[in-house]
Amino acid sequence: IRDFLGLTMDKIPREFIEKIIAYGEHLGTVNWWTFGIGAASLAIIHWWPKITRRIPGSLVAILLASVAVKIFHLPVDTIATRYHDVPNALPHPHLPSVEFHRMRELIGPAFAIALLGGIESLLSCVVADGMTGRRHRSNMELIAQGLANLVSPLFMGIPATGAIARTATNIRSGGLTPVAGIIHSLTLLLIMLAFGKWAALIPMPVLAAILLKISWHMGEWPLFGKLLRRSPRGDVLVLLSTFALTVLVDLTVAIEVGVVLAAFLFMHRMAEATEIAEFTGADDEEEEGESAEARPEIPKGVEVFEINGPFFFGAADRFKDTMREIPKPPRVLILRMRNVPTMDATGMQALEDVHNKCRKDGSTLVFSGVRVQPRKLMNRSGFIQRVGRENFRFNFYDALARAREVLASPPNAPRSTLHGH
Repeated sequence: IRDFLGLTMDKIPREFIEKIIAYGEHLGTVNWWTFGIGAASLAIIHWWPKITRRIPGSLVAILLASVAVKIFHLPVDTIATRYHDVPNALPHPHLPSVEFHRMRELIGPAFAIALLGGIESLLSCVVADGMTGRRHRSNMELIAQGLANLVSPLFMGIPATGAIARTATNIRSGGLTPVAGIIHSLTLLLIMLAFGKWAALIPMPVLAAILLKISWHMGEWPLFGKLLRRSPRGDVLVLLSTFALTVLVDLTVAIEVGVVLAAFLFMHRMAEATEIAEFTGADDEEEEGESAEARPEIPKGVEVFEINGPFFFGAADRFKDTMREIPKPPRVLILRMRNVPTMDATGMQALEDVHNKCRKDGSTLVFSGVRVQPRKLMNRSGFIQRVGRENFRFNFYDALARAREVLASPPNAPRSTLHGH
């Protein structure tokens, strides 16, 4: 905004609100030549695609504005007047000197920069995917960025990430493949080594116009409005929180908070999706190995509960509450887990608590249809051995058969008969 309007400002505040206030206070210093060049450049960038898309409108605007400012000696800031000479050579490579006792101080910031840099690069990739309809390769993106950031410090460089603004500029200019990024890098190298004196003539308002145009398109305002109108309230909360923090605080903070909020929202939804309910046998779906004609008949003294959905810490408390509601300890408690695709350590602990209560009450705990991931966790923790392998059955009919075996045994039968070894 400062370069587009040609405002006379020594320093621009970092924070958004202070920045807008500062712009307002300096509106009286507008350079109308600068504003005219910026507005003309913005018009060219906007309307040029109607003429042809083979040559980017931003490149046409840069060439025309640079020639106009040079020929007519217009009082407009250029790269040269703002930053002085453009370097015409790479710095000499050198190894950084880091003393061993400082390594511990640097490890934390290094991991933070690497993590946030990776997140920002992948965010750029997601934006690019949405604009191009393509699919990025996350591993390759992070490997390339890591290698670049290992080499860059040798030439006095600082850590770099995928830049959303320049990525979007590339795509809007027709660059849709990784080759565009390579050409971008080679062009910058050529400018630095051979064409720096020409690049120094580029007017600042042209670059500002390009960024204003790209920034507007990056907002994806029609999609933003659609998400606000049609998304669940939780998603709207994540969207508005991330948006507000990006504008008012910082993109990095917004990403961190947005990811955490999205994770909590996901866990809440998974917990809500998990159902724990008493099973009566009515409206039972056919399991593998079951007959579709006969409905299971649950003997007296047998209670059956079914868990549907991921069984993790978000659902573990609900499971415990449901188990406490059983009015009288049954001889056999069957837990159907055919619809539990995954389970975590908290879910495992909830099952341990139920097993301990069953042993205390003299009940036998029988499992039906335990799937691969929960079974692996149970086996690794020794839970299957404690409950007894004979109490893990492939389907519900086998589990009922096991329940009848237990009911046919004396109530005070040895543990080896009822609970396994």
